[in-house]
Amino acid sequence: MLQKVKILFLLLFLCLVSGDLFARRYTIEQYIDSFAPVAMNLKKKTGIPASVILGVAIVESGFGNSKNCVLLKNHFGIIGRNQLRANGIPYRSHYKQYESDSASYRDFCRVVSSKHYYAKLKNRRPDALWLKHISRTYAAARKKWVTRILLVIKKYRLDRYNI
Repeated sequence: MLQKVKILFLLLFLCLVSGDLFARRYTIEQYIDSFAPVAMNLKKKTGIPASVILGVAIVESGFGNSKNCVLLKNHFGIIGRNQLRANGIPYRSHYKQYESDSASYRDFCRVVSSKHYYAKLKNRRPDALWLKHISRTYAAARKKWVTRILLVIKKYRLDRYNI
């Protein structure tokens, strides 16, 4: 009987916690308002268009609402180690955990800037060329991924942040 109470309590606790952990955090507008300054700052430092940085983050993180983004602060789907299980969170993920949202943005730019195509694209446009090159090492369904991000960039006028 005590074992059943413990299991019931654990299930109730997980339902309550998971509701809070996975609750929607952002609307698309809130996400853009929150992270456009980060992307603009990284554009100045790295030469990667802010529209590309934001577009990839929006698609990969469900504009900040995916489980990996909420739990790991991973906005870009970068694979690596995390401490979820060690911290008692019963969610298995092979994605990298970050100490902050901006650390995830910086790491994405670090990964992109380490690629061979970076030197010839730095401080250049258009977004489609950047995404074509990034998709070669980043996305499984390359054409579809590029198309989705370009649609997000156009729909939300993300190119306005490339100043």
